[in-house]
Amino acid sequence: MLTEELQKKLHNEIPLTKLMNIKIKEYNEKELITTAPLSININDKGTAFGGSLSTMTIISSWSLCWLISKELGVDSKNIVVIKNENSYKKPVTKDIFCYTQKPSKEEIQRLKEKLESKKSASIKIKSTIIEENEICVEFEGYYVIKL
Repeated sequence: MLTEELQKKLHNEIPLTKLMNIKIKEYNEKELITTAPLSININDKGTAFGGSLSTMTIISSWSLCWLISKELGVDSKNIVVIKNENSYKKPVTKDIFCYTQKPSKEEIQRLKEKLESKKSASIKIKSTIIEENEICVEFEGYYVIKL
């Protein structure tokens, strides 16, 4: 299963994800949901550390790009974030849940066509960290995928 392969890849190749205990909770046609415990991603105020929240959104969005690449059947040699922005709306006081939205089928199709013709393409990914139905963090990032 792709999510199990991704989980192993994250923990084996990006050590910080193991230290933060980032887990793949769910993946479907709409989104990727990742989690991390507050207890090891906490700051001096008793809320989630901003660096952990930022890392969570960046890694979750990178992970979605990796999953999309696998679904497209392309062997991506390199996926990198080239630009991103986080907006912190309210503190996270419980375990972290990050919801990364899958781009539209049209956006994924354009990505595939560019990868096939140019061997490189970029895509915009959005994530939110939500607690008790309220958005705590909004993320927008641009990722380049190279073959």
